[in-house]
Amino acid sequence: MSLYALSILMAVIWATVSGSFTVPNLIFGFVISLLTLYLLRERFVGRDYTSRFRRVLALVLLFLVELAKSAWRVATLVLRPKMDLKPGIFAYPLTVKSDWEISLLANLITLTPGTLSIDVSEDRTTLYIHAIDCSDVEAARRDIAEGFEKKIMEAFA
Repeated sequence: MSLYALSILMAVIWATVSGSFTVPNLIFGFVISLLTLYLLRERFVGRDYTSRFRRVLALVLLFLVELAKSAWRVATLVLRPKMDLKPGIFAYPLTVKSDWEISLLANLITLTPGTLSIDVSEDRTTLYIHAIDCSDVEAARRDIAEGFEKKIMEAFA
């Protein structure tokens, strides 16, 4: 798949996420996607674009599914007559190693309702996360490891 075709697809995804299908917004999405692909060009050298595109698309789809599920969970938690929440901060041991992958994981977690990435340890082995409900920390760690982190490693390793 050519980078221009990928940029057009990313511009359409941008317009969908932003909720505005105006010409200026589509052009903005196209320009930003071209800039992003230019900045990430060394990650694509010598690799199969189609395969990489499918893996990145799988990550984006996972994020959209997790976004919807988390929004639903937070809405049901907030609308309960008796909010039985156990907010807290937990440490998540990182498998991803590069700064770029850690930043992407932290941002995906922060963009998901109910969770917020707070800090990364100095040795870059632990990510600290605040969750609206920490009643099952091991399940939260497992969800991140088998979800976002696994897809990031598949797409960019």
